[in-house]
Amino acid sequence: MKRNWELDELIEHFTFLPHELQQIGNKAGETRIGFAVLFKFFQYEARFPTNKYEVPKAVISYIAKQIDSSQELYAKYDWAGRSITYHRTQIREFFGFREDTVHDAHEITDWLCKNVLYHDQEFEHIKEMVYRRFREQKIVPPTPERIDRLIRSAISTFEDQFFKATYEKIPKASLSKLDVLIDSISSLDEEKDEPTGENGDQLSFHELRSDPGRPGLESVFKEINKLKTILNLDLPDDLYWDVPYKVLKKYKQRVATEDIRELRRHPEPIRYTLLSAFFYLRRMEITDNLIELLIQIIHRIGVRAERRVEKEILNDLRRVSNKQGILFNLAQTALEFPNGIIKDVLYPIVSEQTLKDLVKEFKSTGPAYREKIHTVIRASYSSHYRRMIPEILSILQFQSNNEVHRPVIKALELIKKYAQTGLHYFPASEDIPVDGVIRSVNKEIIIEKDDNGQERINRINYEISALQALRDRLRCKEVWVKGADRYRNPDEDLPADFEIRREENYKALNQPMDAESFINALKQAMIEGLERLDVGIPKNPKVRIIEKGNGWITLSPLEPQAEPANLNRIKAELLRRWPMTSLLDVLKETDLRVSFTEKFKTVANREILDRETLQRRLILSLYGLDTNTGLKRISSGEHEESYKDLLYVRRKFIHRDNLRNAIAEVVNAIFRVRMQEIWGDGTTSCASDSKKFGAWDQNLMTEWHIRYRGRGVMIYWHVEKNSTCIYSQLKSCSSSEVAAMIEGLLRHCTEMEVEKNYVDSHGQSEVAFAFCHLLGYQLMPRLKAIHSQKLYRPESGMAESYPNLQPVLTRPINWDLIRQQYDQMVKYATALRLGTAETEAILKRFTRNNLKHPTYQALGELGKAVKTIFLCDYLHSEELRQEIHKGLNVVENWNSANSFIFYGKGGEISTNRLDDQEIAVLSLHLLQNCLVYINTIMLQNILSNQKWFNLMTSEDFRALTPLVYTHINPYGTFKLNMRERLPLEEGVIA
Repeated sequence: MKRNWELDELIEHFTFLPHELQQIGNKAGETRIGFAVLFKFFQYEARFPTNKYEVPKAVISYIAKQIDSSQELYAKYDWAGRSITYHRTQIREFFGFREDTVHDAHEITDWLCKNVLYHDQEFEHIKEMVYRRFREQKIVPPTPERIDRLIRSAISTFEDQFFKATYEKIPKASLSKLDVLIDSISSLDEEKDEPTGENGDQLSFHELRSDPGRPGLESVFKEINKLKTILNLDLPDDLYWDVPYKVLKKYKQRVATEDIRELRRHPEPIRYTLLSAFFYLRRMEITDNLIELLIQIIHRIGVRAERRVEKEILNDLRRVSNKQGILFNLAQTALEFPNGIIKDVLYPIVSEQTLKDLVKEFKSTGPAYREKIHTVIRASYSSHYRRMIPEILSILQFQSNNEVHRPVIKALELIKKYAQTGLHYFPASEDIPVDGVIRSVNKEIIIEKDDNGQERINRINYEISALQALRDRLRCKEVWVKGADRYRNPDEDLPADFEIRREENYKALNQPMDAESFINALKQAMIEGLERLDVGIPKNPKVRIIEKGNGWITLSPLEPQAEPANLNRIKAELLRRWPMTSLLDVLKETDLRVSFTEKFKTVANREILDRETLQRRLILSLYGLDTNTGLKRISSGEHEESYKDLLYVRRKFIHRDNLRNAIAEVVNAIFRVRMQEIWGDGTTSCASDSKKFGAWDQNLMTEWHIRYRGRGVMIYWHVEKNSTCIYSQLKSCSSSEVAAMIEGLLRHCTEMEVEKNYVDSHGQSEVAFAFCHLLGYQLMPRLKAIHSQKLYRPESGMAESYPNLQPVLTRPINWDLIRQQYDQMVKYATALRLGTAETEAILKRFTRNNLKHPTYQALGELGKAVKTIFLCDYLHSEELRQEIHKGLNVVENWNSANSFIFYGKGGEISTNRLDDQEIAVLSLHLLQNCLVYINTIMLQNILSNQKWFNLMTSEDFRALTPLVYTHINPYGTFKLNMRERLPLEEGVIA
């Protein structure tokens, strides 16, 4: 049961009705309060508490007031006597429940195998569903230990059935090919980090599991070789069509952590199911990687050509000023001396050098410039990159659902048809798609004419143009690839049962099914916001709207807040009480209190290590990853654990899902331990922002960052107001911050209910405003270019309305477009909510490459309306601007602490494997939250002393943060003693 309860929740769930009070009867003392608590707990949970401390104090206090009892008496209630047995029977009979039997356990196992485990094998989710099933059946569930055994038994039974069924579906020819493949790679050295490639096309298991290198031909051909190897197995395309991705991912992860000898020891049904699941998912991943490589290489060819041409031009370019005056003087002189010699007549008026500069400038900006770039692109493509095209077109199947983009597909088929010929031009008899393939500005370059004036198309030039068009269509998923995951058919990203569950989906989003109701509410909010701003602007000295340019918003900077007077004294006391506390002890103490290491489950089918040994090795391994010092350095500390032991735990236990579960456990513990008197009420707001980390660059994730310079990756954080990070993501430098922002709001899996999200300018867009509104979140950006923002009119015919806002008012919202596409917008929002595809994959449809998409246009209009409402509030209220600024300062503070904790190897993520990069990020997230948890307790211990609490001013409480580390030592010898504890005493303010 959760620990924190609001008053309205207590009233709703724990208020006694008259007929329920009759059950208490004349019970007195601890028996009265004990029975009442058991009664209401059972009514809410449909089970009895496992111990008396499971019931929150707020619940006991609320119940005690209703029955005229004292909550202190509850501690005296006998938890093992005959009274509690009688009370449980009385309560069970009142609610119509019965005790469980062995037959019930068998029925639950069958129900799990038939209805649950095929789609979900997350242990905690299954446990919730089992308790819900017992409630529906009106059966008192068994003890938590028996529930855990029951679930493990059901999972084991289901997996046996699943392995046998899958084994029977795999064709015998594919089984034979799997055996041949495993036999052929078992002789190769699987443990080499850098395969030599001396065996030609033969791949080791390490290579089949590895991610691609940096974009280039070598990476393309390696990925093609991997894909050919897997396609050669001839696994049926529909082998796992109805099995959820996360179930398959579990089996793939298991294969990735085992060596060939371990795999070959499994019984045939298990071995072949694991291998087929691994190769089934790897086929999709490699296909996605090939597409990413193709997109990045096409982009690289163009960018490098532009950079080279611009460098050449800048070396000798001198821009000429006063061109109109020069032209006038030339024309006037030419008319006066029509028969004169240019050198004698014109050069005295305009020097020869000036004319040369004019010619150079024209060549650098007009058609000549584009032609020069195209020449460089052609040279690079024809001499190097062209070799990959036949291979890619032969192994990837490009398709489109939109007739508008069919010319690109036809162009690819044409290129494939003539790939092995030596023709310079396509035959005149071929029907060559031009519109939708060749950009209008490049037609003069690509479409040539022969000596007879007949048009002809050069193959190389056409291929370049077709690939550029393909890149644009792939990025917005108008062209998709069969067998891919992120680049699959975009129709598969949407929920297949949306029409059937229409009412349920609208209700889940809390949106009306009627488009008119949705539009009217928005219109009214726009009108109210514009009226409030229009009336308030003349009285608002901090905001001015002027006629400059096309309208200009001037916003005065926020006044600096008063400095906190006593925070330095609090920090000094923190350092005095806990001087140079080891960061490793912070991680250990958090686990001893929260038990987050229990969330780390093995990917194997059973755990061999005892929990105490595993706990110790997990803490050490996590610390090595958290601080980026590495397992080898950690293994040299004073703890008797070897590098081999830590590496085994890292491979078998430390994975993304386990880390996310552990993070959620620590975050929820922080929320539960907080004292309201110190930290204020629970928040529903968080801020999100990204930070660049240096990283090895032989992979697809690492990119050059145009703003921060240097190669690296981005980590996108979601941090609530008291410095607790609820979600983190590893992203490439060019990826969408909007997608990352929405992903974090939807997937954080903590007890926090987010309503507002603060972002900077890079985390917002009109599409972001639209989706946040549909999903029930308030997007609140700090806009950098506030001067250029525009306000949209709610309706036409309001040209004279809002006189004080006229300079920045623009056209009315196109409500008809929103009305027509309302259902589709809700469908895409439902896809985001349900996670039917990655957030970024869904949002790819709505980029500038796809401006004509009707749903994109409707989302743009909706975003303009929502953004107008926000801007009215933002400009009208200085308190709102301060709130947003304060939230973003918190996430900046979080970013500043990253380098203190992640200090190893210069703070660089030193791996090229995507999984390892993500684990490094999540480990940092976990340790930094552990620091916040321990600091929260430490600060509460200090402020529980009335002297210190009375010292605090409102400015001190405003600036107080648990993310401080002046008293923390992350360096030195790594000493772990599980029997030593930090001297923390949780107190309560007197």
